[in-house]
Amino acid sequence: MQEEEYKKETKVFDKSDEEKEIELMVSIIKTKKELEVANLNFEYAQEDLIDYYTYQIKAMRAKFDYLLKKAKKKGLALDMIEQIDINYNKVI
Repeated sequence: MQEEEYKKETKVFDKSDEEKEIELMVSIIKTKKELEVANLNFEYAQEDLIDYYTYQIKAMRAKFDYLLKKAKKKGLALDMIEQIDINYNKVI
């Protein structure tokens, strides 16, 4: 049995503030879309899936609220997020 050779790990560099803000805005957009999909699925859910989508909506709302609070603390305006949403949709 041959031992594995030790490999030195490389240092991970932090993202810039701008990259973090963009990542936060993209997360807000994705969460908003996931919440919209969960709401649509809830409308057509039957039997046990009603509970599933209820919990999913509740979780998505909590995540969305958290992300919005975080964006507000960083001073990001909602109109910036909406502008990114428009540009994000063009890319997809």
